[in-house]
Amino acid sequence: MKDYTAPDLRNFAVLGHASAGKTMLCEAMLACAGRIGRMGNIAAGTTVSDYHPSEKQHQISVHASLLHLEWMERKFNLLDCPGYADFISEGLGALRVGDFALVVINAAHGLGVGTDAVWNYATRYGLPKMLVVNALDKANINFETIVENAREHFGKNVFPVTIPLNAGPGFSHVLDVMRNEITTYTPGGTGIYKETPAGALAERVQLLHRQLIEYVAESDDTLMEKFFEKGILAEEEFRAGLHKAIQNQVFVPLFAVSAETNVGVARLMDFIAKYGSSPMDRADVSVRDTEGVPGSVPLTQPEPIAYIFKTMNEPGVGELSLFRLFAGNIKAGDELFNSARNVTERLGQLFLLNGHDRTPVTQLHAGDLGAVVKLRGTHTGDTLCSPGQPVVLPRVEYPTANIHGALRLRSKGDEDKLAVGLATLHQEDPTFHYRVDDEIHQTIVSGQGEIQLQVIVERLLRRFGVSVQLEEPRIPYRETIRAKGDSRYRHKKQTGGAGQFAEVWLRIEPAARDSGLVFKQSLVGTNVDRVFVPSVEKGVQTVCREGILAGFRVTDVKADFYDGKMHPVDSKDIAFQVAGYHAFKEAFQAAAPCLLEPIYNVQVTVPEDHVGAIMGDLSARRGHILGVDVDGHFQVVRAQLPQKELYHYSTTVRSLTSGRGRHAESFSHYAEVPAEFAGKLLAEAKARRDAGNGKSAP
Repeated sequence: MKDYTAPDLRNFAVLGHASAGKTMLCEAMLACAGRIGRMGNIAAGTTVSDYHPSEKQHQISVHASLLHLEWMERKFNLLDCPGYADFISEGLGALRVGDFALVVINAAHGLGVGTDAVWNYATRYGLPKMLVVNALDKANINFETIVENAREHFGKNVFPVTIPLNAGPGFSHVLDVMRNEITTYTPGGTGIYKETPAGALAERVQLLHRQLIEYVAESDDTLMEKFFEKGILAEEEFRAGLHKAIQNQVFVPLFAVSAETNVGVARLMDFIAKYGSSPMDRADVSVRDTEGVPGSVPLTQPEPIAYIFKTMNEPGVGELSLFRLFAGNIKAGDELFNSARNVTERLGQLFLLNGHDRTPVTQLHAGDLGAVVKLRGTHTGDTLCSPGQPVVLPRVEYPTANIHGALRLRSKGDEDKLAVGLATLHQEDPTFHYRVDDEIHQTIVSGQGEIQLQVIVERLLRRFGVSVQLEEPRIPYRETIRAKGDSRYRHKKQTGGAGQFAEVWLRIEPAARDSGLVFKQSLVGTNVDRVFVPSVEKGVQTVCREGILAGFRVTDVKADFYDGKMHPVDSKDIAFQVAGYHAFKEAFQAAAPCLLEPIYNVQVTVPEDHVGAIMGDLSARRGHILGVDVDGHFQVVRAQLPQKELYHYSTTVRSLTSGRGRHAESFSHYAEVPAEFAGKLLAEAKARRDAGNGKSAP
C-alpha cells in the first residue's frame, strides 16, 4: 500500500443499533476493494471484523475492529463498532478518532434506541453523519417508511441518494439520484454492477436531483445566489458544494444497500471517496498543555500528537495500542512522551490492521490510524506527543455503569491472578469497573450490560486462567432506629488476679438519613475518667460494623455517653470497649430498630409503544414512578427502585422492548424496608445465627 496523506484519508466509524448489519457492511466493502476474496458470515465466525473468541461464541461484535482498504485512490480506515449498548465504549472511542459517522439502519427492524444514541454521540463530537439503510433484500420491507422515520428522528435534510427499485428477496436494482441512472448488481455478492439510463423513471430522478441541488445551494451563500439567479447549479458547482453541505449537515445522505448480497455498497464507497470527510475538515485539534490551559494545534505541525483510543491484548503479540495521529509523522523507533502518565515510550513496529491481520509499515502520516505493540505504560485515553511540546488531548467521557455483579472464585489461591486480570481488563475497557466491597465482602464488577460482564468472565478464564462465577451481589442493607433508647450496662469479670470492670450509661436517638454514626460524650464529674471515652467509642463502632438485628451495618444513630462508673484497679481499655459494645446493643434494641435498603434512581428510555410494559414491570418490582419525559422520539420513564430489584434488569428491559430500550441507574438514598420483606431478612439472619454463623462481642 502506498503512503497516504490527510486529504486522501477517510476515517469513519460504522455504528448503529444491534443487528443493523454493520459487520457485514464492512465485509462487503472489503470484498469490493479486493481486500478479501470472498465475504465471510456471522454464523460461521468467518468475518474479518469479528475474530475474537467471544465474538465468535456470541455471534455479535464485542470490539471495535480497525480495517483499511483502498478505493478510488483513497485510503479508508473503517472502525466496525458493536451495536450492543454493553460495548458503547468501543463506539465512543471510534467516534473520538473518526472524521464522520456511517450510521446503519436495518430495514427490517427500523430505528432503535441505539440508532438515536450513536447519532447523538456523533453530534456531540461535531461529526457529520451518513445513513445506510441495510438488509433491503429481506421480505416485507418499506423503504419509504424507513426514510420518513429517519427524517422524523434526524431532520428533514435526510435525503436518499440511492433508492431501491425492487426491495425484498432478489433486491438488485438501485436508482442513483446523483448520476440519474439505474444501477443493476449482478448476483453472487461480487458488488459488480452495470449502469443504464433511468428511462421511465427519468422524471422522478430529475425531481429528486433538483431537490438535492437545493440542499447543496443552502450550504453556501454564493451557491444560493447562483441558484436563485439561474434556477440551477452547474455540475461542477454542485459537486464542489456537496462536500461542504455534508460537513454542515445541511444535507444528510442516505443510501440503500444489502450488505449480505453486496448490493449498493460500491456506489456508497464511491460517494465516500469523493465527498466524505477527511482529516483536513478538522485540521485544528483542541488540546490542553500540562498546566491545563486550553489551546489547539494544526494537523500540519511537524511535532507528532497521537491519541490511544483502544488497547487490547493479543495472544502471541502482547498489548496492542490503536491510535490516531492528529499531527506530525511517526516511524518505528521514535520516542514519544506520554503526557497523561509522565513517561517516555519508544515505538515498536507500526501496523495497519484488518481485524486480526497486521500489515507492517515504516511510517504513518498525520490523520492516519494505526497500531503499535508493547507500549509499557500507555493505555486507553492517553496522549503520546513530542517530548519538547507536551500536550494532552481530550479523553472520551464514558457513561456510568448500569449493571453490577459479584465474582466468586472457583479455586482458592487465584486472588492475585484475579486482581491482575481485572486491572488489565479495566485498562482496556474504561466502562468496566471493579471494586472489593468490604461491607458485603464481595468483589463487585460493574458495566454497561449483562453480556459485557459475561464476556469479562470468559476473558478472565481464557487470558488469565482464572475461573470465576458471576452471581448476584449481596445487598448492603443497613440497620437503624426510629425512637430513642437508653442503657446502663455494667461489665464485670473476675477470674483471679486483675479483673475487668466498666459501667457505661448510653443514650441513643435517630440521626439524619445518611449521617452514619454520630458519637459524643457529655460526661460530668469524675465517675468516669475521660481516657476511657475512646474505648467506649471503639466498642460502639465495632457493634455498628457487625450489626445487631440481621448482621448489617448500623447507621443514622446519635449516641451519647453521658455517665458510668469505673474501678481504680480493674477498669481498663478492654473493659470499657465491652461495656460500650453491649450498652449500645441494649439501647438499640429498645429504640424501635428497623432495616434500611438502598434505593436507586432509574431512567428507562424506550419507544412510546413499550412505555406501558415498562411501567407495569417497574410497579411489580416495588418501583415508584416519578414521571415520563420525552427524549426526541423516545419516552424516558423515571422511577426509584430498590437495589434488590435491579439484578438482571437490563435483560428485562431488552426483553420487554424487543431490544429497543435501555436504562441507566444511580444510587439515590436509603429507605426503610417494608415490614413483609424485613421479616424475611430477619428470619434469614436468625437461621444463620442458629447455624453458628453469628457475630460475637470483642
